[in-house]
Amino acid sequence: MFRGANAINLDTKGRLAIPTKYRQSLQDDCNGQLVCTVDTQQSCLLLYPLPEWEEIELKLSKFSSMVPAERRMQRLLLGYATEGEMDKSGRILIPTPLRQHAKLSKEVMLVGQLNKFEIWDAEVWAAQIEADMETERDGDFELTERLQDFSL
Repeated sequence: MFRGANAINLDTKGRLAIPTKYRQSLQDDCNGQLVCTVDTQQSCLLLYPLPEWEEIELKLSKFSSMVPAERRMQRLLLGYATEGEMDKSGRILIPTPLRQHAKLSKEVMLVGQLNKFEIWDAEVWAAQIEADMETERDGDFELTERLQDFSL
C-alpha cells in the first residue's frame, strides 16, 4: 500500500528514484516491474506495480472498440502505457512522451494512492492541492454517499 507525498528530482535522463521505503515491497510484489501511463482526468502520470496494471488491462480488454468512449480510454491508457523496471539504484525511466504529457520539470512529486502512485510536476501539484483545499473549505462539491459516511 502506497501513501504519502514525496519530493523527488528527475535526473537528466528522465529517471525517477523510487523512495527507499517503497523499494523492497516493489521488489517483493513485482520484481521492480512497473507500468507508467497518463491520468485521463488530471495533468499527472500513474505508476502501477505490474500486477496492479494487469488488473487494469483485464478491464480494458473487455471494452468494445466500437464504442467511442471505451475505445478512447483504451487508446489513452494503453497507448501511453510503458513498462519499466527499477534499476539497482531504485530508479525508473519516465519516457519523454509521458514527461511531456504531465509537463514534468526536474522537481516532481511521487504521491502514493494505495495501489499506485501519481507523478506530478511539483508546481502543478502545489496548485492542485491548493485548489483541492479551497474546494473543501468552500464545500463546493458533490457529497456522495461514500463521503457522507466518511469521518476522520
